[in-house]
Amino acid sequence: MRRRILNTMIAMIVAVGLLLGIPLSVIAWWWVADNARQSLDSRLRLISDQLIRDEGAAGRVESGALDTDAFTLLLPEDGRLIVRYPVAEDNDAVTVVGDPIVGATMKESFDLGKAGSLVLEIPMDQVRDDQLAALGIVALVVAGSIAAGTIVAAVTAGRVADPLIDLATRAAAMARGDFRSEWKSYGISELDRVSRALGDANAEIALRLEREGEIVGDVSHQLRSRLTAIQLRLDELSMHDDPAVVAEAEAALEQVERLSRELDEMVAASRSDPTAPNATIDVEDMVRTLIGDFRAGFAAADRTISATFDGQATSSSARPGRLREALSVLVDNALQHGGGACRIAVDDLPSGDMLRISVSDEGGGVDDALVGLIFRRGFSAGRGNGVGLSLARALIEADGGRLDLTSRRPPVFSIVVPSAHGGSDDDGGDGDVGDGPVDDESVRRDRVPHR
Repeated sequence: MRRRILNTMIAMIVAVGLLLGIPLSVIAWWWVADNARQSLDSRLRLISDQLIRDEGAAGRVESGALDTDAFTLLLPEDGRLIVRYPVAEDNDAVTVVGDPIVGATMKESFDLGKAGSLVLEIPMDQVRDDQLAALGIVALVVAGSIAAGTIVAAVTAGRVADPLIDLATRAAAMARGDFRSEWKSYGISELDRVSRALGDANAEIALRLEREGEIVGDVSHQLRSRLTAIQLRLDELSMHDDPAVVAEAEAALEQVERLSRELDEMVAASRSDPTAPNATIDVEDMVRTLIGDFRAGFAAADRTISATFDGQATSSSARPGRLREALSVLVDNALQHGGGACRIAVDDLPSGDMLRISVSDEGGGVDDALVGLIFRRGFSAGRGNGVGLSLARALIEADGGRLDLTSRRPPVFSIVVPSAHGGSDDDGGDGDVGDGPVDDESVRRDRVPHR
């Protein structure tokens, strides 16, 4: 930032220097030339006075009576004077005072009428030297102004950039979860206002996070108590004489255990370091398990759910539960609000470093008027509390991915998350999961959906 400010200020100083220096240079060039011509003209006037004094009673200068020594004293350095004066009727004499000049000259003439004429010239090199000297003086003034302006710009850039860098560093620390109240005053009113506003926001965010942490702790405690009670009752049911009751009790116990693990994971995520190392997620296994969880619900609605896989189907995330929870929201929405077959497609994007998971069904889709509202927290077009899609998008974006509605009719929701294999060209094979048997024992047994 300091370099950008400094470069901008220097560019402005140079531009102003050029805008002033170029006209000044032209004016100095003309002024020297005009001053030289005025000097020649004043000398000619003095020489004409001397010539008039040398005239006789007849108004002519007698031959040999011209005082050239007086003219020599009035000549400029390296100058040359040509005097034309009448000496008789229709007869003029020409007298040259000074050495011949080689090269271009600057000359001035003075007409005396019947008394003759004067021509005074000097070498043009002499005028050029004076003009170049004037240009040098202008250049030195402009260069000095630019140098002084650069020093002022460097000081000003440091005075502006250093507080901004410090403020940005402190704001970045707040974004990382460092809520220490170290907000300085910089002596610049605008920056001080920003610093005070960020300080107030820092205090408010810290207070809210503290309250949320307390709420998370209370909620997790209450949920654990209820889950423990449910688990105890299911343990009793697992000892029932009816095998069907035992199977359902075991399935329910497994769902309770999974819910307990996810609860532990979410509580840990709310309190842990956000820079935790990423883990590899087997998306195919996750999707197969999810299909097993939801198959009973779809079957009850006389619908089917299936999945296809193309590529390695592995993702990278610091919290695997986020992707599983977001995908569960989409499948549950397809069950509650969609129609026909639900299909989950998992494939690698052409770039190779991202994985796409699409959930679609054959329902009526999303109305055009609701497209911009479905991800808004609290909005619901039908049954529900309007939290699911908003929460799903927040979970995916927390892992550096995206969740979007890619097709309105039929509805297709796509999740794009970082791939674990980072663009490897090896494919993990294709597969299809439908209503038929699959290899995973946990998927073969129907269960009640955990949402």
